Amino acid sequence: MTTSEKVIKNKLGLLKLSQQLENVSRACKIMGYSRGFLIDN
Repeated sequence: MTTSEKVIKNKLGLLKLSQQLENVSRACKIMGYSRGFLIDN
């Protein structure tokens, strides 16, 4: 798996969690990412 694929996999997991929680900020906090992670990479 390439680095790009790993980043995409992490972002997808974060988006799925945020959908379940209905809260992006909370999902980011749980997974240990900043909200900028979704945009920056």
